[in-house]
Amino acid sequence: MSETRETMIKRLRMRSMRRGIKEMDLILQAFADAKLEGFSDDALVLYDRLLSENDHDIYGWVGGQIPTPPEYLDLVTQISLGAEGVTRPA
Repeated sequence: MSETRETMIKRLRMRSMRRGIKEMDLILQAFADAKLEGFSDDALVLYDRLLSENDHDIYGWVGGQIPTPPEYLDLVTQISLGAEGVTRPA
């Protein structure tokens, strides 16, 4: 990692709250605030890669409307647990 862990977490939090669609702002901001501090460096890199994906794809993965790519399955499952009521009725 060329940036410090603290800087990376701040950047990922900012990217989590400034998405292309409001639902993803809500889902990812809450997830980032709750989980990123406890992530390993490898998990932070994976989350960074996830944030580079299309918002509509991520929303479909989190909501279960479209299959999640295998490399993101565990991460998207974690995100989905906090998304009840946003991507589908609670």
